[in-house]
This record gives sequence, C-alpha cells and structure tokens, in this order.
Amino acid sequence: MPRDTQYLHPRRTPPTPLNAATVLLLRDAPGADGTSTLEVLMTRRSAKASFVPGAYVFPGGGIEAQDAAPEAHALADCRPAQTGERLTEALAALRESFEELGILLARHADGRWADAEDIAALDRKAPFAPQVAARGLRLAADAMYQLAHWTADRNLPKRFAVPFLVARMPPGQEPVADEAEQFEPVWVRPQDALARHEAGQFFMIFPTIRTLQRLAQYASVQDVLDAVAHEQPLWVTSPRSGTLAGKVEHFMEHEPPYGELAFVCPDGHTQHPLDWQCDRVLPLLKNVQRLTAPNPGVMTGPGTNSYLVGEAATGYIAIDPGPAEPEHIERLWRAAGGDIRAIVCTHSHPDHFPGAAPLQAMVAAAGRPAPPILGLPSAPTARAASRFTPDRALSNDELLTLEGRGLEGKITHTLQVVHTPGHAANHLCLILREDGLLFSGDHILNGSTTIIDPPDGNMADYLDSLARLDALCEQHGVDYIAPAHGYVLCDARKVIAGLQAHRLAREAKVLAAMQARPDGSMEDWVRLAYDDVPPRMWPLAQRSLLAHVERIRALEPGND
Repeated sequence: MPRDTQYLHPRRTPPTPLNAATVLLLRDAPGADGTSTLEVLMTRRSAKASFVPGAYVFPGGGIEAQDAAPEAHALADCRPAQTGERLTEALAALRESFEELGILLARHADGRWADAEDIAALDRKAPFAPQVAARGLRLAADAMYQLAHWTADRNLPKRFAVPFLVARMPPGQEPVADEAEQFEPVWVRPQDALARHEAGQFFMIFPTIRTLQRLAQYASVQDVLDAVAHEQPLWVTSPRSGTLAGKVEHFMEHEPPYGELAFVCPDGHTQHPLDWQCDRVLPLLKNVQRLTAPNPGVMTGPGTNSYLVGEAATGYIAIDPGPAEPEHIERLWRAAGGDIRAIVCTHSHPDHFPGAAPLQAMVAAAGRPAPPILGLPSAPTARAASRFTPDRALSNDELLTLEGRGLEGKITHTLQVVHTPGHAANHLCLILREDGLLFSGDHILNGSTTIIDPPDGNMADYLDSLARLDALCEQHGVDYIAPAHGYVLCDARKVIAGLQAHRLAREAKVLAAMQARPDGSMEDWVRLAYDDVPPRMWPLAQRSLLAHVERIRALEPGND
C-alpha cells in the first residue's frame, strides 16, 4: 500500500453505505415467432426523488427495522441459506415491491399465490407484516434468490449496499405504481432496455445497466434461477469511477481501469483521467509518473509505458524510456526537471530500451551528470533488434535508492531489482519497496498475457519468475502492479495466481492437442489449443505455443 504522503489526493473516509434491497421480477413472455423471451419488470422513479430522479429501476428501497423484526421473519417461508441478514434483505425487497408496485410475493396456507383480492385488502402505507398475518398469508422469501451484490462507488455522498434479488413474477398479478415514488411500470426485454437507454429514451444508472447486460445472456426465467440456485451471487462489486474523454465513467473489478483507480484514488475521488497520455506525463502518485509512448499496436496495446520514480527533492529514475521517439524522450526529461539519476530498462525488446541513450544524452547536454543506463545485457538468444548492453548490469535483489530531504524530513524511494526471465532472458522487474508497487515490464500486462517467444523466451523460466514475484509481493506487501502496457493492476497476488492458472490451463490444452494430433504441425496444434483466440492472433499465439511444447517435452520422463 502506498504511503499516505505519496497520494495525489488527501485521504478521507468514504460515506458508510446504507443497507437496501432490490428485486428483479421476471417473466417469460411469448415472442413473435412463437417462442418465449425473458422480460424484467422496471419502473420510473419520481422526478422529485432524492436518489436518481427519473431513472428506470427495479423495485426496492432501504431496509427498515420492520424487515428484521422477529414477527416478520416468523411469517416467511425461506430456504436454509436464507437466515438472518439474507432473510431480512429478501423481506425488504418483498415489502418494497408491494409498496411501490402492488406486487405481493405471498402464499396462502394451501400454497395458492396471493391474488387481486388479497392485494386490495392491504394498505400500502400501513405496517406490512401485521396485515399479511391478518390475511393468513406466508411471505414467499423462498422464491427470491440473490443475483448480485452492489456497493455504490466511494465517491458518492450517499451510498447504498444492495443485494439484487431475482424472483419469478407471481401468477395473476399486475403491477400498479404507487404514483408517488414510482411511475410507469413496464415489462421489458433486457436487450430492449439497453437499446432504448443508448438511444437516450430510457435513463438508467450504471448498476442497472450492468445487471441488464448480464441478464440479457439468459433465455428464460428458469435459466436465471438455475444460475443462482447455488445460493451465491454471480458477482459482488463496488465500482470505481474516473474520467474518460472528459466524462465520468464507472468500472467494475474485472475491467482494466479498476486497479488504477484503486491505486490512485483509493477513497473514491473521480479526478483521475483514464485517457492514454502521449502528450503529457500523468501522475499516479506524488513519486510515480507515467508517460505512454506514441507506439500503439497489436503488440504494445495503447503504447509502451515509461515511468518516472522520484520527486524534485530526490531526483528521478526513469524506467523503460521506450522507443527513440524525440518528443517522448523530451517530455520525460522535462517532467523530471532534467534531474534523472538513472535509466533502467526492464529488458531489451525494441519498444523498451532504444530511448535510453537519447535520454541519457539529453540529460548530459543540459549540464547534469549523465545517468547510467542500467539493466541486464541481452542473451545470445535475443533477436537482432533486441541487442542491448547496459552501462552497468544490475544484480538480482540489488537496491536502487533515491534520497533527499523535504518539509517532513528525509525522503527515500527504494527500487529492488528482481531478475524475471521468461518473456526475455534478460527481463527484470522492480519493486518500489516503500509503496508496495511492482513495475512488471512485460512480465505481467493489463488486458492480455505476454508472449513467450523461444529461444529468448522460456515458459519454465516464466512460471518460475511468477512464483518468485508472488513470494516477494507477500514479503513486501505489494498490492499493485504497474505494467509496461496497460493500466495499473490491483490485488497483485491474485493477478499472479490468475496468470499461473491461465498458463497451466493453456498448457493442458496444448498437451491435449499434441496427444490428439501426435504427427500434427504447430499450425494444427494452435488451432486446437487456441480455439478461444481469434484466428488473426494465431501467428502470435504460435510463439507461446512453442514455449509450452518445449516445457512439456522437457518434463517428459527421461528428459531430466
């Protein structure tokens, strides 16, 4: 975790989420071609509502004391997994759906669903449970399952923690809005709601949109209920937001920008721009800046990330100056005030190291000592474009230290060198010890897996290096990864574990392809082992396939 002194924004405590519950009432509606289609009940909130006025939502609201009362729980039919808080959430969603839309998920003692007569006998504004008991009804909490759990973004002044429940619409009932909080109940296909929102005709907020996107994958109510029958939500999320093209955008944990927002704005500030910056350096912490080189492409994604570690009081270390692109090099130099003490290249691929010599020369030309170019020399296995000889070779576990004095006393930034062969024989990573940040070069990327290209690349070495990084992340409390391509990643050890699992799963597919086609070519095997990858990517995937084949053959008996 970064030091509090290094955050760009003052630390704060986000508002405590308020507990609420919502329910997606579902039905199978006849389609035009005679088949059925899944629909969900939505309603429009009052234009005067304090929370998302005018938005189309699912019925629901805040959890109240009456929902947790013993007398309410005693009226409920529930499954073994619905105890305590889970039952309270279900009863809150059930009560809210009645108060807002007149939908009553309740049964008579003989199992009959509540009907229009029962609904007419109840007052939506009076205490709920006593009325239900007086009608001899049982609340059908057992008909509700948890689809997801949302906790609102930390930047909001008023936040809610909300289970999104699903239930089949009771037969013989029709929604009738209360015309106070909710208006215009409508049955809609998830796909249609999303299309209407895109057209500006059906305003919805982010959690509603993302929930409908997931719901659109299912063809029927039973498909949805089968998916949640294991009693665990399909996803649990607390989104984060940043700015993209001048607009505030929201991201869930599985999306590439999420980790960077957690890193830069842990408490929920929304000022962080997510646009790729090739024309100016972007601060990530007070002592970490990133400038993305203008070399986007299939192999480089949005471009190669160059990093500056340090501050005015300590000077700077430049990591991966990228290609020898003059404007990019000058921007790095200017961002450091010309005070670059060392230049580190994570490895010798041509999108990482060629800018080192021009940057070194620019510093020296301005009258400062020429910073040494550090790294590991390329191995004999490197391709011609990857020949690299540093001014000084770094040692594994060597510490590169920047020191200075500021208003609060001594300042130290320490980078630990970690030799991580695999993507390249001379690849290294760097750990910023004081702030729990791993600069991963190409060993770990955001949004894709790195290519292991023999002979300079080696899959066994790559997996061993991942294991070493995992151990160091645990030892030094590293939570974040700054890759050479893509946004900052969070949950460093989880990311590493995911990469290890992915590589081994891919290797199992490679082995299966080799066994299925023992006389097959690399082209044959890539079609089988990478059948989940677009064919246009197979020529690149074939390089990593070869690395897997080499590792498999090395592990065969007799090849010790």
